[in-house]
Amino acid sequence: MSEPRTVATHCPYCALQCGTRLSREAAQGVVVRPSDFPVNRGRLCQKGWTAPALLDVPDRLRHPLVRGEDGELTPVGWDTALDAVASALLRIRARHGPDAAAVFGGGGLTNEKAYLLGKFARLALGTSQIDYNGRFCMSSAAAAGNAAFGLDRGLPFPVTDLGRADAVMLVGANPAETMPPLMQHFDRADLIVVDPRRTVTAERAALHLQPAPGTDLALALGLLHIAFVDGWWAEDYVRDRTTGFEAAWRRAATWWPERVERVTGVPVSAQRTAVRMLAEAGRAYVLTGRGAEQHSKGTDTVSGFINLALALGMPGREGSGYGCLTGQGNGQGGREHGQKADQLPGYRLITDPAARAHVAGVWGVPPGALPGAGRSAYELLDALGTEKGPRALLVFGSNPAVSAPHARHVTDRMATLDLLVVADFVPSETARMADVVLPVSQWAEEEGTMTNLDGRVLRRRRLLSPPSGVRSDLEVLHGLAIRLGEPPHRYPTAPREVFDELRRASRGGKADYSGISYERLDAGETLHWPCPDLPGADLPDADRPATDLPGVAEPHSGTPRLFLDSFAHPDGRARFAEVDHRDAAETTRPDYPLYATTGRVLAHYQSGAQTRRVAELNETAPEAFVEVHPDTAGHAGLRDGALALVSSARGSTVARVRLVGTMLPDTVFLPFHFPGTGRANLITHAALDPRSGMPEFKVCAVRIEPCTVPATDVRG
Repeated sequence: MSEPRTVATHCPYCALQCGTRLSREAAQGVVVRPSDFPVNRGRLCQKGWTAPALLDVPDRLRHPLVRGEDGELTPVGWDTALDAVASALLRIRARHGPDAAAVFGGGGLTNEKAYLLGKFARLALGTSQIDYNGRFCMSSAAAAGNAAFGLDRGLPFPVTDLGRADAVMLVGANPAETMPPLMQHFDRADLIVVDPRRTVTAERAALHLQPAPGTDLALALGLLHIAFVDGWWAEDYVRDRTTGFEAAWRRAATWWPERVERVTGVPVSAQRTAVRMLAEAGRAYVLTGRGAEQHSKGTDTVSGFINLALALGMPGREGSGYGCLTGQGNGQGGREHGQKADQLPGYRLITDPAARAHVAGVWGVPPGALPGAGRSAYELLDALGTEKGPRALLVFGSNPAVSAPHARHVTDRMATLDLLVVADFVPSETARMADVVLPVSQWAEEEGTMTNLDGRVLRRRRLLSPPSGVRSDLEVLHGLAIRLGEPPHRYPTAPREVFDELRRASRGGKADYSGISYERLDAGETLHWPCPDLPGADLPDADRPATDLPGVAEPHSGTPRLFLDSFAHPDGRARFAEVDHRDAAETTRPDYPLYATTGRVLAHYQSGAQTRRVAELNETAPEAFVEVHPDTAGHAGLRDGALALVSSARGSTVARVRLVGTMLPDTVFLPFHFPGTGRANLITHAALDPRSGMPEFKVCAVRIEPCTVPATDVRG
């Protein structure tokens, strides 16, 4: 296949999926330029501008690696590597059963990869043990959105609608650093930022509410209380379009503003100002991010802010609404097509007999051949190597050695496995632990689709062929499947062929892609799911009748705005949630007197496995750091630039001190992008949300003290 000189594609990082043009230029190699795509409108962040550097990082994986008897990873041929994996999987399955093999996927995989990975796990391996790192990102918002609206799509409206907003509340989101091009859509709006830190986003806000870590739900209840008692609520909307308000109000009734101030630290006056700003705005939005969601009560917290939005009459009204700022590049599509333990393609529940029958029919197997629901992400990792847990783990597009909570425990569990296989394009910290490493292609070397945070399906296009010795994830799954006894046709290696099967598997589901095709996307159509097929849509595009013929319907144009007529519950009404505040799983005590919270910074992305290899980004943020209030640092005997040991009941991490006068005195902040002794997730808590399986990344009890570990140990 000849290589194009230039392609229109999308950034490999966050869920904005900014439009770009990639070109091959003799003097500069691969060059990226922003396109005038709606979400980025000709802009890119620092990560996007430097993305081509990922394509030829010095330690790019170019050959399969197998760990020998000497304990070292040694280059081998593909047949040798795949034979080794397959024979080990067959041996483990024969000895321990199909659930002894597990799969851990990623929110950066294309829709085609996510779909085929779920199919591979459930058919080729026969295992129920599959989940993905999106469980660590937006699962609480997904659970809350499904409960409230009957459907989960990060933004149920186009990103561009935000550009006409009068007021926007951002809860636990810092897009000025995590997705900078989004900020231009807030230029018109008064921003209300809810965050324990005075972030770059909070600096731009008209109002900053700074609750203590773990108290966001108390704040949400208090804001609902004010909305009702002070007469700001949309009574007609609540009566006509919702149900459950009375039960939600009974909980909020006890959260009067003064009580909320005592618990959260947010002044009563600021609470009232926030509600008034939203209620008086002609167009207003409430958007949640990881700060609200990554808690053991994350689903309830998001539900609390959805309750506020419903009380103010926002969701399902053009120009207003609630949304979740999905983080990973395909965080939306990645959770729709079968990577989650409880889901099948089309956002179907694996426990639904009709869903099982439909997907089994597409796959050509009886419904009983599909396993049931397995463990959620952390539960899966926690069970590795145990008597009843998986003995083998295949990791695609994730780096749990850095990104998982209670990270030392997770790496200890992975070390007990009989087989650890990692497919990646760089030697991540997880890959370095593996028994077999499979080098796979990356963003500019592959075709496929991604789904951005507002449910728009996008085309990823190939500029380059992958290096010699590198295969695509689809080819890897095909090669393993046939070695495990599966028919070759069941695992296509052509992305378009996989997508056409995905369309059939999603048909009739909540996330219905059946009316979307590569041809329509390549023709420039804007298609948000659900986009069902219409008469003739099950035919190949070349054979489909012309739409100007009598009786032939126009193709479905997609659904950019959900819920304008009704919500996705059978009665068409949105649901208020009956939620109440409770403490975090871990609160401060004399030996751990501070709260730690974690998050991202501008230069890095997720576990940092990619961005730490880009020189320009690593120079901007070269090592782990901890933000500390000057008074707190003084009491601990720390100065700016010193190394600190930050310890919790689970372990310790080492970070460079940054004195920040706007930090709450009882709170420290650490980014989670760094490896080794600088891993923030060495201290985080693995308490799980009972509904979403989300771990409590955002709050744990710690102490901080001077440290003498060499500085190189905290560098990426």
